[in-house]
Amino acid sequence: MNTIKGPAIFLAQFIGDEAPFNDLKSICQWAAGLGYKGVQLPTNDLRFIDLQKAADSKTYADEIKGIVNETGLEITELSTHLQGQLVAVNPAYDSLFDAFAPQQVKGNPAERQKWAVSQLKAAAKASQNLGLNAHVTFSGALIWGMVYPWPQRPAGLVDTAFDELAKRWLPILDVFDEHGIDLCYEIHPGEDLHDGVSYERFLSKVNNHKRANLLYDPSHFVLQAMDYLEYIDIYHERIKMFHVKDAEFNPTGRQGVYGGYADWIDRAGRFRSLGDGQVDFKGIFSKLTQYDFKGWAVLEWECALKNSEDGAREGAQFIKDHIIRVTDRAFDDFAASGKDEAFNRSLIGL
Repeated sequence: MNTIKGPAIFLAQFIGDEAPFNDLKSICQWAAGLGYKGVQLPTNDLRFIDLQKAADSKTYADEIKGIVNETGLEITELSTHLQGQLVAVNPAYDSLFDAFAPQQVKGNPAERQKWAVSQLKAAAKASQNLGLNAHVTFSGALIWGMVYPWPQRPAGLVDTAFDELAKRWLPILDVFDEHGIDLCYEIHPGEDLHDGVSYERFLSKVNNHKRANLLYDPSHFVLQAMDYLEYIDIYHERIKMFHVKDAEFNPTGRQGVYGGYADWIDRAGRFRSLGDGQVDFKGIFSKLTQYDFKGWAVLEWECALKNSEDGAREGAQFIKDHIIRVTDRAFDDFAASGKDEAFNRSLIGL
């Protein structure tokens, strides 16, 4: 078995315009001061990393890696959540998702998609240049708005949508394979890949591509009332990344999974800081350790109530306390009788 690496922190929710959150070196020094050992880098802010430059220049990638390493941290993975979202967008969401795109492609869905695909391909090379082995993204969504079948979905619509989704992602997956990087989809409401069934449907369409893997985040399964522990039993061979994120689901006589359009603070399902929600992290860390998960335990902080800096400070210790340092011997070795093949054979009458 392998001891999970960590604690690490996903920086996306902490980046801002005030120090120490406005440049790479300062935010890494802040994270190291809280006890983190690694940072997961979003790639949509040039103050932290120029993704295309990191793909084109090993020298630049080494400079970025050096800035992080000088603070005592490692880069765990890169993230292209926002770019991945733009690989597949239903036209009904074009205006909203233009916010994720650079100015030159806004209002032009075809060019926006080309830009997103180029970003994902750059992420594969940049990850290789940085010495990483996994990358996280979103799948995008062509039919999320039709997740509840009313009016009845036309026959064949789901297959058509997943055929198209696979067509868009297969060339990207092949590039990740060329560079030796696992592409991990964060299974997430709002994406066509939002649970196990939808992921399996996609996997079948991409011919069980060996790079079409998973980031495991239990919070999104709590909010869907899924069995997030059994999920690990089912998909552990594909889980290559891990977001440590808490949540709670408290349905009432007035609302449940869908939330009644309420703001986050008033929803039955809410994201919470680590330890404040309902996720069984002891069970999760035990299962991931049992299945020899070799990646990082990365805090993704989101909470409707708690201050982000408090959540980050508490999260580092929370993860540290949950990482299981694996044993190098069996607990009952003290009673071992030794290895003797002749004795063993005699016990079974040979």
